Amino acid sequence: MDHALAMPLSLTFASELDAPLATVWDAIGTMEGVNAELAPWLKMTAPPEASGFRIEVAPIGRPLFASWVLFGGLLPIDRHSFVLADVQAGHGFVESSTSWTERRWEHRRNLEPSGDGCLLVDRLTFTPRVSLSGPILARVIGAVFRHRHRRLRKRFGGRPSSDRLYMTSLQGDVVALGP
Repeated sequence: MDHALAMPLSLTFASELDAPLATVWDAIGTMEGVNAELAPWLKMTAPPEASGFRIEVAPIGRPLFASWVLFGGLLPIDRHSFVLADVQAGHGFVESSTSWTERRWEHRRNLEPSGDGCLLVDRLTFTPRVSLSGPILARVIGAVFRHRHRRLRKRFGGRPSSDRLYMTSLQGDVVALGP
């Protein structure tokens, strides 16, 4: 396999939520919060010692744990190794990890106040391990994050902040993936 052909891809998702930033941050800063966003289609495992901690107290720059990504809560479809690169308590984080499907996975989640609520933005940059899987992974990851944002809007009220999903290579090529 030629890794030089594996192109980094980028996806962005944004939702305006009706709940205050502190309320949203409290809910999303745990594995329980992650799994609430992923349910019912996916679940991520965590070792017992990591299941109750908050993201603000997690160590930075070193592996936290490995997590199985389970389809339907049962079928393993990926293995994700978590590393937090940065956490700004109450405002966001940068996760810089790897998985069986992505040689590089960066998830930047930012929250900022917006009126009586907040704006939540997820920016993903990933490099597939198999270069030809990029467009498929972009669609699957896009569907997962659209689902996560729908779950957040259902829980807190709100609306999408952007109308369309785009896949952008780091070389600047932009492809619309649909609404």
